[in-house]
Amino acid sequence: MKFHGSFNAVGIKPGLWILIASILITACQQETKPTGVLPPEEMAKVMVDLYLAEARLGDRMLVKDSARKLFMPFEQQLLDKYNLPDSTVLKSYQYYLDHPDEFERIYDSVIDTLSLLEQKLRTSEVKK
Repeated sequence: MKFHGSFNAVGIKPGLWILIASILITACQQETKPTGVLPPEEMAKVMVDLYLAEARLGDRMLVKDSARKLFMPFEQQLLDKYNLPDSTVLKSYQYYLDHPDEFERIYDSVIDTLSLLEQKLRTSEVKK
C-alpha cells in the first residue's frame, strides 16, 4: 500500500471520497428544530383549528378591531385545547416560515384536512 500523499491509501476511488465527504458535510449541517417548535403534525392540527375559527368570524362584516376582539376567545380556547402558550405557536409559525419546504408539507396537510371536512359537511347537508 503506497500513500504518496493521495487519498487513495485505502483503495477507495477519488469519486467515492468526494461522495463520502459530501454526505458527511450534509449530515453535519442538518438543522434540528429548536426547543418549543411544534412537530409538523401538531402544527397542522393547530392551523386547521385556526382556520376554522377564522371562518366562523369571516362571514360577518366586521371592522378589524371588532373582529380581533371576537376572535380572542376562540384563540384562547384553541390554546387551551392544545395546552399551548401563544409563544409556542408563534415560534413554530416563524420556524416553518423560515423553512418553506417543511411549511409546504404542513400546509398541504391543512388543505387536505379542510377539504375532507368540507366534503363531510356537504354530504351531511345533502342527507338532511
